[in-house]
Order: sequence, then C-alpha cells, then structure tokens
Amino acid sequence: MNPERLESALRAATSTRSVTIGRGAVSAVAEVFRQHFAERSAIIVADENTYAVAGGEVQRHLHAAGCRVKEPCVFPGKPALYADYQRVLEVEAVLRAQDVIPLAVGSGTLNDLTKLASYRCERPYAVVATAASMDGYGAFGAAITRDGFKQTMACPAPRAVVADTDILAGAPPAMTASGYADLLGKVTAGADWLVADALEREPIHGQAWSLVQDSLREWTAEPERLRLRDPAAVGRLTEGLIFAGLAMQAAQSSRAASGSEHQFSHLWEMQGLAHAGTGISHGFKVGIGLIASAALYERLLRRDLSRLDIAALCRAWPTRDDLERLVRRSHAIPLMAENAAAQSLAKHGSADELRRRLELLRMRWAPLQKRLEQQLLSPARLRDMLQAAGCPTSPGEIGLEEGRFQASYALARQIRSRYTVFDLAAESGCFEACVAELFAPGGYWATAGAV
Repeated sequence: MNPERLESALRAATSTRSVTIGRGAVSAVAEVFRQHFAERSAIIVADENTYAVAGGEVQRHLHAAGCRVKEPCVFPGKPALYADYQRVLEVEAVLRAQDVIPLAVGSGTLNDLTKLASYRCERPYAVVATAASMDGYGAFGAAITRDGFKQTMACPAPRAVVADTDILAGAPPAMTASGYADLLGKVTAGADWLVADALEREPIHGQAWSLVQDSLREWTAEPERLRLRDPAAVGRLTEGLIFAGLAMQAAQSSRAASGSEHQFSHLWEMQGLAHAGTGISHGFKVGIGLIASAALYERLLRRDLSRLDIAALCRAWPTRDDLERLVRRSHAIPLMAENAAAQSLAKHGSADELRRRLELLRMRWAPLQKRLEQQLLSPARLRDMLQAAGCPTSPGEIGLEEGRFQASYALARQIRSRYTVFDLAAESGCFEACVAELFAPGGYWATAGAV
C-alpha cells in the first residue's frame, strides 16, 4: 500500500483515522487501540466463528499490552448471524451496561451491527477484519434489516481498521470471491457517475472518484490468485475495498462505490432471493448485476443518442400519477411498492426538465460515449474475471429464472432515486428495446449458457 495515498485518503475521510493492512497486522491491534482510545476499556464483539479465527488472538494482544478488556460479546456461530435490528439492540444493551469501546471482529454483519449500536450509544468503535468480503469496513452507514426491509441506516464509519492479510487469506473462498465482485462492481458504478455528472444530475467528487477509480484496474487484475489464497492478492483486494469505503466518507455518499449493479443486488435482497434454500451473498448478487449493467451499456453505446427526437420523447413522458401507478403495480410486496414509488418519484422530473436534460445529452453524447467506452469492460470480459475469482456469472447460479431476471431490469430502476444507465436508457426512449435485445437471439443473455 502506498502510505502517502493512504494518508491522503484518511485526511479526506470523516470518521476513520487509521488503516493497518498487512501480514501479521493483528499484532498491532493493542497499539492501534491505545492510539485512538487511550486507556479506555475494550470489548470484543464477534461470533463463535470469528472469535476462533481472530477474536481470541486480539484478546491476547490487548491483555499482553496491559489494555483493560471486558468479557467479550460473542454470538453463536450457527445459524449464521444476520444483520437485523434486534441484534443491534442486543449489542447496544451490552454497550450501555458498561463504559467500553467496542472492537468488532468480523466482516459485514458484525461490522454493521457494531457500527450502528456504537452510534446509538454515542461512542466510536474499531474493527478487525476477518474476510475481504465487502466494502463496508470503511463506509459510513450500516445495512440493517428492520421490519423485514433491508435499509442503510446512517452512522459513522470505524475510527480504525486493522486487516491482517494472513487472517483474510484464510477466510472461506466464497467470502473472498464475494468481495472481489463487490470491488469489480465499481466499473459500472463509475460509468453511472460519469453519466450523472455529464447530465448534471450528480457532479463527480474528484477525490472520491480518484480514491476508487485510479487503482481499480490494479486491484482487480489477478482474480485467479485469490483462489490460491495468496496473501498479497488478498491484500490488494482488501486495500481496494477499504479505499472504496473511505471514498464514500469523503463524498458523504455511496455514489463512489454503488450504481446500477448494486440496484440489482438491492432488488434481489428485498425480494428475499435464495438458491437451494441458501441466501446469496451481497457480492455475488452485485457480480450478476455488474454483468447485467455492462450488457445494457453495451447495447446503449451502439446507439447515436445525439440524434434523438426530443419533442416526441417529451410528449411520451409519463405524468407523476401515471408513474406511481405503474411502479406500485410492478411490486408484489407492499413495503417494496411503497419504497419504489417514493424513490421513483424523487428522480422523476417534468417534461420540461427532461427536455433540458436531453438537449444536454445531444450536445455531450460524443465525448460521453468515448469516456464510457474507456471506463467500461465488456460483459464477456467481466464474466471471465468473475469466474477466475470463483464467482457465479449466470442468473441461474443464484436462483434467478429467465423471466424474473429480465423483469429485474425495470424493477431495479425503480427502487433507487440514483440516476444510472437505467434512467439514461429510459429517458432516451430505448430502455425496453435494449433489454429485449439482450434476451433476443444473438443478445448477450441469449448466448449459450448465459441464463
């Protein structure tokens, strides 16, 4: 890791003050804890699996350095711990009962539970990573399920992150592969931000963009080495995932790390997607969404959007009432329908606003098209990279049959107010045609074995 680059990233972050990545990094945990929390008492939050992998070692290092350490909060290892609101309240109760600084030892779920519980108790926390499985270590906000609906709840990122690449390399291969897919998803997330910036929907935050995109090709270059549990390759992946979180802090938005590929994932998460009775990891859903978004871009970039019939598109633009009725009819789950209607209306402007945006598009399409071609990778190339890392690459591998998968393109657009390739294609009047082409003979998803 480049120390100067990390120092610059930490200066831009709002909550995280130190990141320690490397072989044997766990041995520095007491020093890191003392640096940020002085003589405060520590409490480890883990489950039986992560405590066995790293929690016990963390506890020993803290004791050996003379740190005060309370009895750890350890959840059962089976069934798998889930990030739901009730678990947040359980961690919160443990923290409120004593004056302690929580030290999460785990990955996505334990980090999110501890993050939100710490915020609710008005105290900082730190995390020791146990798997390079997602980009949430350095991110603000916690993905928590409440009342059956997964949502990102605002709360600060950890004060410090410790990531021992020997521990991370020993994580289950599927977790590492999931993290790779999450990081590779920044390809289309970046393309979506370029679109939103060009059409003046959401300007690019220069530093946040740089933190993610400048080294993205390097971080994702050797997926096959992840399957060999190579600590150096896992270290590069971990660096990329943590920098993505720091970028989100810098921009105070998840835009730097999340676009249309994540909208697919969020949709399937809310629908309770499972395969053979088992839930699908966030990263694996993102990976399929990444290929799906890249395939849509591939069709869209073949069109000349500088020659649109703007008047006709504005005449056909739906009213807010028409849109709301359509969105509500599209979702069978009432809570999802309510959320999707609110999100869709939040980004649905008037016909006059559409006209101004399409005029911008007509003027800026040629340079935007070129920039998108430089940013994107083909869906076939992305599929090969994901396969090399051990990720699923077809909808059927995560339990999606073709009809449901094809419908996901329209539904994923509706569930977030973020402007992405979905909205560019819809406002250009070619969304339905592009999606149909993907599933028609000769289209990407109609090729042998694609679905």
